[in-house]
Amino acid sequence: MFFSQPASSDRESKQETPVLLFGLCTHDAIPSRGPRLPRSTTKPRANGGVPSQLFHPSFSSFPNVYLAQNKHKRDAMGIGDSLSGRKLYRWINFSAGLAIFFFGYDQGMMGGVNTSPDYVRVMGLGTSTYEGPSQGYVVTITEPTRQGGIVSIYYLGTLIGCVIAGSLGDKIGRLKTMWIGCLWVLLGASLQCSAQNLAWMLCARVINGIGTGFLNAVVPVWSAEVATHTSRGNLSIPGAFISLEFTLNIFGVVIAYWLEFGLGFVGDGRSQVRWRFPIAFQIIPTIIFPSFGCRIPRYLAKIGRVDEARQVLRRLRTKDGSQLSAQDEKLHHIADTELGDIMQVLQLERKHAKMNNYWNMFWGIGSGDLHIARRVQLSIWLQIIQEWVGIAAITVYAPTIFAEAGYDARKSQWLSGLNDVTYMIATLWNVFLIDKWGRRIGLWWGAVGQGIALILAGAFTRLLKDHPDKAAQYGGAAAFFVFLYTAIFGGTWLAIPWVYPTEIYPLEVRAKGNAWGVVGWSIGNGWLTLLNPIMFNRIGENTLHIFGAINFLTIPMVWAFYPETANRTLEEMDLLFASKSPFVWDEEKNFRRLKAEMEAGGKGIQDVGEIVEGVEQSEKV
Repeated sequence: MFFSQPASSDRESKQETPVLLFGLCTHDAIPSRGPRLPRSTTKPRANGGVPSQLFHPSFSSFPNVYLAQNKHKRDAMGIGDSLSGRKLYRWINFSAGLAIFFFGYDQGMMGGVNTSPDYVRVMGLGTSTYEGPSQGYVVTITEPTRQGGIVSIYYLGTLIGCVIAGSLGDKIGRLKTMWIGCLWVLLGASLQCSAQNLAWMLCARVINGIGTGFLNAVVPVWSAEVATHTSRGNLSIPGAFISLEFTLNIFGVVIAYWLEFGLGFVGDGRSQVRWRFPIAFQIIPTIIFPSFGCRIPRYLAKIGRVDEARQVLRRLRTKDGSQLSAQDEKLHHIADTELGDIMQVLQLERKHAKMNNYWNMFWGIGSGDLHIARRVQLSIWLQIIQEWVGIAAITVYAPTIFAEAGYDARKSQWLSGLNDVTYMIATLWNVFLIDKWGRRIGLWWGAVGQGIALILAGAFTRLLKDHPDKAAQYGGAAAFFVFLYTAIFGGTWLAIPWVYPTEIYPLEVRAKGNAWGVVGWSIGNGWLTLLNPIMFNRIGENTLHIFGAINFLTIPMVWAFYPETANRTLEEMDLLFASKSPFVWDEEKNFRRLKAEMEAGGKGIQDVGEIVEGVEQSEKV
């Protein structure tokens, strides 16, 4: 919307100068364009509409952007003054939660679509046979490579989308980028639900994937950048953030699965509605999501709208209430201090502006002591490994796994749905403990539990085949360990690989940095969703043994290369990764040294960066 700042007094009655905030025009803004406001000033104007000066000395190099005279009615976030503190956090979480719900729904949707007889017929994937009223029509996949290709090509789209979104997110802002992503999703979903052949479906999947890549790259960053450093991962006083949002992610998986399961009873189970309606259903959250949103203080500061950034930060850090009272002055001071740190970091990062493209980020060109290339590799590989610990197989091919364990088609579908519910409930574990335990410990114990569960699930499935007379015991044990695996994954590895990339990058490249994480997620998912049906077809339960072994291989990787980010500010990440060594023990040692120098000299993060650069130059000499 346009917010109006009165022009000079002699033109006050004729026109107003619009300041673009949300791209929509309200009725009280005059369409004609008034004169440009000056970039900065040291004295307030007579009408009181212009602030006197930026409150921190280091801000003087940034353009001063003025708030509208009616800012008491509308703030930079597009949310009324009645929302602040926890209420504002809940509003933000609701908006991000809709997007996260969509991610989960879109992923879980294909699990049920793959079992629809009409879908299998239209796409030429196999055949279906009627096995009585208790089982209904059961599909037999004769083209597993084609089936895997339809699922996996979606992740080619997410890869393309996240790369584009990472660049746009840093240029035009997080909100506009998310809106563009929603348009791609709407187009892709419309084409998918009307697909008439394989080629049509493949094209629609790519388009839908591009939109999802947009949202995956930007929404976690957007959510993390409005959270306090102690609440980015958990449910805290301000509200729930990324971990709680992943509960909604798996809720999307649950809704997708049970919706498709229920539609299997429509008619004789061969109706087109069974697979076309679930695909179309994803349009609903995508339409609602763009209606909500807020501006990010860090991004506003980056583009020079410092006054707006300060107002947004004060609202985020204040108590609930319709007015900012004197009781909130301490919290206002905290917000102002936080904004000061943001501005100092921005100045440091502008020295490394050369690094702000994908090529330079990947190779570390121009990043100097910030070591962006190292952070890129950590993001990519953590997301790839997240899929290789087994979840890509469990989410989409759970009915196949339960069928391997000896259950008939209908029971396999029931167990898959119940497994998804267990998965969703387990995510609440992350909400409360991800910051208490930290990222590293969560990944460690999660890998141990997941590895044991998958190996035992595969072993009992093998025993079932060798001893069919003990089907009840061995089949039940195999199903139990699949449930145990998803519960552990939901409490550990689900959220942490998504939280981590949102925390470790400088603001200047944060959206692009998170996009690199989505690149890893797309590679891991695309690779495995293509291979999974082939692996289950060729080696059966041994597929679970492979994933179980990979879990144990992740433990030394996390121990050596992934430093702890919990309860550290986003601005402290530059200190954490300032070490020349990629090993955690050296990074932590260097971090403590730089923090001590900063505290001893009363210096800011920007000054510490200069100290690091000076040390590097002296070492070269």
